[in-house]
Amino acid sequence: MPAAKLGLGYGYAHIRKLSNIVGPSFTKEIFFTARQFNATEAREMGLVNRVVPASMLEHYVDEYAKTIGGNAPLTVAQVKFTVGEIVKDPADRDIDQCAAMVKACFDSADYAEGRTAFMEKRPPVFKAK
Repeated sequence: MPAAKLGLGYGYAHIRKLSNIVGPSFTKEIFFTARQFNATEAREMGLVNRVVPASMLEHYVDEYAKTIGGNAPLTVAQVKFTVGEIVKDPADRDIDQCAAMVKACFDSADYAEGRTAFMEKRPPVFKAK
């Protein structure tokens, strides 16, 4: 964030988003110093979840995507939506939609498949239904 080196400002909403991720102290450090941070520092701040060597990045991303792709799509979508609502202003949150998506998960064929696969000690085959 080179704002301090360029003399420009960032609006409240954008600074708030960053502060929600890294906290007020790191937000100030990022903006006050206007320096680049290395991968380890970015991880410590919460800007990235993982740091892997460049030579392993493609393999890591492929495996990560396969892991997510093998999980119940309705559950992944529900959590993605709910986390998105959590970071909104309370007045803008759609808590009813969060609850409806949880109910849809429990009412789904995927939930039945997940339970059956667990009991049968096999990987589930989800169909987003």
